[in-house]
Amino acid sequence: MFNKSLILAAVAGASLAAAPALAAPTRPNIIVIIADDLGYGDTGAYGSPRVKTPNIDALAREGVRFTQGYVAHPVCAPSRAALLTGRYQTRFGYEFNPVGRDRTGGVSRDEVFLPQVLKGAGYSTGMVGKWHLGQPSGYHPLDRGFDSFFGIMTGATAFMTDFQAGDEEITPPGAEASFGLAEGVRAPPGATEAEKMALLRRAAPVYRGREVVEEGAYLTDAFTREAISFIDAAAGRPFFLYLAHAAPHTPLQAPARYITRNRDIPDKGQRVYAAMVTALDDGVGRIRAELKARDLERNTVIVFLSDNGCAGYIGTACTNGPLNGFKGLHLEGGVRVPYIISGPGRFRRGGVEDQVVSSLDILPTAAALAGATLPKGTDGENLVPYLSGPKPKDFARRLFWRSGPNYAVRDGAWKLWSVNRAEPGETESLSAGITPDGVQARVSAQGAYDMLYNLAEDPGESRNLAATRPEVVARLKAEITEWDRGNVPAQWTSMRQAVRRHEGQMLKIYP
Repeated sequence: MFNKSLILAAVAGASLAAAPALAAPTRPNIIVIIADDLGYGDTGAYGSPRVKTPNIDALAREGVRFTQGYVAHPVCAPSRAALLTGRYQTRFGYEFNPVGRDRTGGVSRDEVFLPQVLKGAGYSTGMVGKWHLGQPSGYHPLDRGFDSFFGIMTGATAFMTDFQAGDEEITPPGAEASFGLAEGVRAPPGATEAEKMALLRRAAPVYRGREVVEEGAYLTDAFTREAISFIDAAAGRPFFLYLAHAAPHTPLQAPARYITRNRDIPDKGQRVYAAMVTALDDGVGRIRAELKARDLERNTVIVFLSDNGCAGYIGTACTNGPLNGFKGLHLEGGVRVPYIISGPGRFRRGGVEDQVVSSLDILPTAAALAGATLPKGTDGENLVPYLSGPKPKDFARRLFWRSGPNYAVRDGAWKLWSVNRAEPGETESLSAGITPDGVQARVSAQGAYDMLYNLAEDPGESRNLAATRPEVVARLKAEITEWDRGNVPAQWTSMRQAVRRHEGQMLKIYP
């Protein structure tokens, strides 16, 4: 069971008004920094007693920290697709992680990406980090509006392949399947961890533009280095930087200089994970220092968030506490993430807000800041009016999620999660079979299991009210049905179907 607790407020109020386009001289630089599988409870700003993140904490103190910031999917690629398009990924079929299929396709080329929006407004655009949204010609970052790219095309790779004294890594039970050698890589029997990592890096290499490069630095440090290089090169022209980290996703690896700073953590898994977050936090600090040195700090907006909650398959190395659930699940721990927006001199400072916001809001907010034309069909809200000046009234918000036959909705304080029941005889498994592409997953003969929570009264999702509040269940299901009319079938099926026991039920998850 996943039961934990969190205090949050109910959401109410009027809809958010659109922001007027800003005049060209006031257009800020925009940086989006996204972590990979960072737990809700794994930064100081969000209450971690274990992981030290002074730079992320400072970003929160100088900006607005949202306690109810959500992503559109609880796993990597669909979540990132939604962020970069400002649209639910189910609108264009990018519903599940591609697991190697991004080598043959990617996000529909009919979709308009955030860098394309900002490039049309005169911005220089750069991407550093993890792509995971398509590799062939036409789907590459350089084909989707980025002027430059340095990073990895796949979902994961080795952070380091040359291990020295004091370096550490750990593969918790079940974690290897997550990078499994997930991109079609199979290590020979008896291969050492170092050999596996070298093999993984060869299969999932680092690119500069379209060319493979040898990268000897710790990958998180390399991404920070390249982000700073982009800022230096773009100075004098408004820029957009998408820094898409691969940390702290598996494989869990960190060099001695970060391990040493976390030596007071006795558990090895927690220590290595914390060291990975330390590297990420240092990078945030270095980027902010570079902006300050170039007198760009007050004309740069930074958004920091994670692509989903941390993964249960790495055990106690991470935590979504005090939320319930993990990556891959539509419980709060899977879809609610650290979410900070900082704009010194532009947005209010030191705000801690319980307004429900989404990663879908990043594109329309950035477009408003840049004075850019907003593409048709976006699902997010422009947050500029909410972030600027005194805090306005909270605005009403509904958010939806779909993974195959499983659905969730948040409407005000209510959260409904409707999940396929497992077939008779199915037992708990992280890999419960594969549905062939072209065959859409359907609700089983056992039907769906409904979970209804009042998050204002039960933020830990511990008391299922579906049986006692059937009228709320019916209303929320009607909302889901209406929303789902705007979606399309998935491009491919989930390759990692899992069976989990929750509330005494065997449930089929499609992450």
